[in-house]
Amino acid sequence: MLFVKMNVLKASILAFCCVISADIFAQISTGDINNTNVPNSIRTAVPFMTIAPDARSSAMADVGLATSPDVNSQHWNPAKYAFIEQKGGISLSYSPWLRALVDDMNLLYLTGFWGIDRMQTVSASLRYFDMGSIPFMDGNGQALLTGNPNEFAFDVGYSRKFSEKMSAAISFRYIRSDISSGVPAVAGTKAKAGNSFAGDIALYYRSDVELGSRKGTWALGANFSNLGTKMTYANEQEKMFLPMNMGIGGSFGILFDDYNKVTLAVDLNKLLVPTPPLRDITDNKNILKGKNDNVSVPKGIFQSFGDAPGGFSEELHEVSLGAGLEYTYRNFFAVRTGYHHENRLKGNRRYFTMGVGVMLNVFEVDFSYLITPYSNRDPLANTLRFSLIFNLGASGSTSSASGS
Repeated sequence: MLFVKMNVLKASILAFCCVISADIFAQISTGDINNTNVPNSIRTAVPFMTIAPDARSSAMADVGLATSPDVNSQHWNPAKYAFIEQKGGISLSYSPWLRALVDDMNLLYLTGFWGIDRMQTVSASLRYFDMGSIPFMDGNGQALLTGNPNEFAFDVGYSRKFSEKMSAAISFRYIRSDISSGVPAVAGTKAKAGNSFAGDIALYYRSDVELGSRKGTWALGANFSNLGTKMTYANEQEKMFLPMNMGIGGSFGILFDDYNKVTLAVDLNKLLVPTPPLRDITDNKNILKGKNDNVSVPKGIFQSFGDAPGGFSEELHEVSLGAGLEYTYRNFFAVRTGYHHENRLKGNRRYFTMGVGVMLNVFEVDFSYLITPYSNRDPLANTLRFSLIFNLGASGSTSSASGS
């Protein structure tokens, strides 16, 4: 993809970033078609789009499809905006990325919304991923320049409430990925920034319940995100899928009294991207097991449900799970935790999260911290995220028992 050499450490990090939704830049290439115990991660372009950008949801192990609406719903489920209490809001989130490896990679996320009326809401967000400075070298190890690879995505969304319990939303997105950062042409070929257009389709349903003397709310959410065109950097024949994703989640919140509230939420996610097939190690074009992954976007989406070389069991391995818990006191202070699980053959991202939040009328601040249970040498170890939120007025909608 890049036609020059880079600093070894940063090159490794770029490779990690290119498959952060998986774990390694791997594809099965072996003649043993019966060996299903081999990592077979799914490659996508712009995997920074899958990084949880805000502190509240990341403190709950990247869960947000069916939690109560907040300013950062744009990333998780924009349909939730139709049920938010505030008239409008703005949030700025920041995460120093992969600090276990480097000190100059960062993710910034700016999002906001505005209620047109009690039934309709518009929203927008800007996500910027700075990969830091990377020295590029030619084949002889001579320095060429120092680049600053970066990626960003800008989107707008529209959500509408169809009843007092259900809403839907659509979002449109432009994505630009400049990982070559102006590197000069090598062998007559010049890398270029990748560009793509995508969209989201989201649904949200919630209902109040009574459990004896206590009130509660349960909710369901779904978001089909990053559905869009493939991205290419130099060779038009080598186009990569976006990290198209199907997310389905549920939550249940209970109000114990006027001050104490607990919410449990679970999300399931699966990439809508073809699984790399098992290829003959002596002839890469010869597919031994699985299906050809060089297909169109519509075909790739449907194929992703049944093309894994390992069959149905491997398809199940491609589903990641996040479970989060949130305790809120008087809508003033929140404590959050969660656990995220991904199969070891599909990325092996397994971690615990924790965080706190303080809500002061129009102003909120959230913090989250990621803990890897197996080794502090994990690139994601000790990841921090911070969010500052400004709420603008009240919409006049009825508050739910779970804080929605």
